[in-house]
Amino acid sequence: MNKLGQFALFILISATIVGGFLWLPPAVLFRNPPLTRIVVFHVPCSIAGSLASIMVCWYAIKFLARGNLLDDAKSRIAAELSLICWSLTTVTGAIFAKAEWGAYWNWDIKQGCILMLLLIFMAYFAIRAAIEAPRKRASVAAGYALFASVAVPLLTYVLPNSTPDTLHPKGTLEGGLSPEYSIVLWGGALGLCLVVIWAFRIHVAIAEMELELDARRRTSMSASRSLTPIAGKQNG
Repeated sequence: MNKLGQFALFILISATIVGGFLWLPPAVLFRNPPLTRIVVFHVPCSIAGSLASIMVCWYAIKFLARGNLLDDAKSRIAAELSLICWSLTTVTGAIFAKAEWGAYWNWDIKQGCILMLLLIFMAYFAIRAAIEAPRKRASVAAGYALFASVAVPLLTYVLPNSTPDTLHPKGTLEGGLSPEYSIVLWGGALGLCLVVIWAFRIHVAIAEMELELDARRRTSMSASRSLTPIAGKQNG
């Protein structure tokens, strides 16, 4: 992202934060109208988490198809960003729950589903940490990533909406979003998704350099090993 793009993204994120805290009217349909405005930050975190989860799946499929370790690195980076976004979704959702329902955790079905999602992505990194061989680790992680990515729509949309037994209102807000809330919420979603893409590209560039350095190191070690017997014969 060039300097102009970075500046535009900074303006968008800043406007969303200022709008959420200072411009939006209180959410009159809720128990604690001033505090429940956090919904305009909660929903964008979930949208950005979904985007990152799609990226996890896409690059896992690409690795399984091509065997390129850079695709594995991209899938891992997307999983890291996804875990961050789902963690932010949980935190902002807990604040909303405290304001609206009186407790940070109410064991609502949507809260339980998000907790399961966090555990699934944590297990992804536990699996990666348990396998040392790069290609085996990448293959196993890619297979698990497909399962994790399929679980995202099931746990964020299908399962929570399959039962009426939930504290969450149907839709984003009962009666729909006012124009002010729509502007801030979707502006925040756009800005956070762009932040995810920007962070992804930066970390991919770092991973690409690391893979290149590792390849050069392996080549250098192979060359030094092949020269060792020759040096031994000459000394003999």
